Amino acid sequence: MKIYSLAVILAPPSGPSATICQASELSSFSFYQKGSVGEFMSFFTKTVVERTAQGARQSIQENNYTAHVYNRGGAEQLAAVIITDQEYPVRPAFSLLSKLLDDFTAKVPQSSFSNPSTISFPEINTYLQKYQDPRHADNIMRVQQELDETKIVLHKTIESVLQRGEKLDNLVERSTALSSQSKMFYKTAKKQNSCCTVA
Repeated sequence: MKIYSLAVILAPPSGPSATICQASELSSFSFYQKGSVGEFMSFFTKTVVERTAQGARQSIQENNYTAHVYNRGGAEQLAAVIITDQEYPVRPAFSLLSKLLDDFTAKVPQSSFSNPSTISFPEINTYLQKYQDPRHADNIMRVQQELDETKIVLHKTIESVLQRGEKLDNLVERSTALSSQSKMFYKTAKKQNSCCTVA
């Protein structure tokens, strides 16, 4: 999963769009390809923004690249574009675009949008580097990964108990520390959960 380009664009409803700030990560391309790839990314960015309605989000695939576009519109008339490989997940991409636009509008006054050369927004490079790993952009994805890891550990633990020839049911029956009520709860819970299996 890789992010190649991240950009904030001034996107008026009528007329051409203008790149306000952009960051690229083209180290995976050769020296001779970087110029052409950079031009393609800029062209692709402007083209998809101009074809995305205000207030809309969309993803466009071209060859091995996917452009995720969020044209926020509104009073600022801003859009953000992230160009990634096809493996980068959609939800984290749009989460990143929302964060980028929120941060940009908080730190850059709207009066400077008309003169992009005077705008300094180095945070775009930080976003580009930090969110190469999509789990940083999406809390749900990070929590899901943690749950999957916990589930694997639990499965390994239960399997290791069963591999020793001991069955959990037998352990519960033999336990003198459990009250009869706890044993009844265990048996009832097991019956309730028997209709559903977790794979």
